[in-house]
Amino acid sequence: MVQQTKSLINRLGRIEGQVRGVRAMVEQDRYCIDILHQIQAVKAALAKAEDEILKTHASHCVAEAIASGDEEEQRAKFGELVDLFAKAKR
Repeated sequence: MVQQTKSLINRLGRIEGQVRGVRAMVEQDRYCIDILHQIQAVKAALAKAEDEILKTHASHCVAEAIASGDEEEQRAKFGELVDLFAKAKR
């Protein structure tokens, strides 16, 4: 788990750098399509980070709720996922 956290922090640091790069491109009045390509790259990188966090949540938090046998906790974790997916549709 510690390695996963370190990897995620590194990934987010790279994304942060990409966003700063996009800002610099805007400040330099670079070609719009080039900026849009970089924004798409940032979005793709964020999607990968989101996927990793979701996998971790499912394999740890949700799995622990299931293993606990606590139906209220299981419903809560399932509800969180349903809400997350509903938000993603908007």
